[in-house]
Amino acid sequence: MKRAALLTGFLLVPLGLACAHFGMTGHMTAHMIAVAVAAPLLAFGLAETALDPARRWPRLVTPMAMMLVELVAVWAWHLPAVRRAADAAPWLGAAEYASFLGAGLLLWSAAIHTPQRAAGIGALLLTSMHMTLLGVLIGLAPRPLYGSGMPGMHHHGAPFGLDPLADQQLGGVAMLVIGGASYFLGGIALLAGLLRAKPEPSK
Repeated sequence: MKRAALLTGFLLVPLGLACAHFGMTGHMTAHMIAVAVAAPLLAFGLAETALDPARRWPRLVTPMAMMLVELVAVWAWHLPAVRRAADAAPWLGAAEYASFLGAGLLLWSAAIHTPQRAAGIGALLLTSMHMTLLGVLIGLAPRPLYGSGMPGMHHHGAPFGLDPLADQQLGGVAMLVIGGASYFLGGIALLAGLLRAKPEPSK
């Protein structure tokens, strides 16, 4: 199962990059694929191996610390000025995508690996909350926040013939549905595992 998860996670990375060429909706979908779909699959596939970040650096890769790293990455890259800079420089757009994938991998690895399961659950649920908040802010904004220069938009345009505002609104929905739901369900799955775990016998 771990090999299948690892392979699927790797295959989703280029798929996400391809999605980024279709307006704001594609851009948001690409980032959510990286941080909330490919990253947990990769983290699960690498768990307890020599390449597991949380196993290699347990003092650094902790759930709450990595939750803050991902929060900064997600919110910083969606500041309008930073977005415009990434639009203008393809290498910066690639760095953006890589940072989403890396931050997601670190957080999911920490949440899965940590012996303090409550910390992993809390980190995933807090991430779900801030992802939901950002998705709502983008989706309910009364005007386009990023203009029409999203990566690749000049090649393919917004999907379904959407105007910029509707494209942005659909992008916010993508963040809500993919990002918020992924971390929420991950937290619930860890909680279910914690509740099923048998208490250690007292010595």
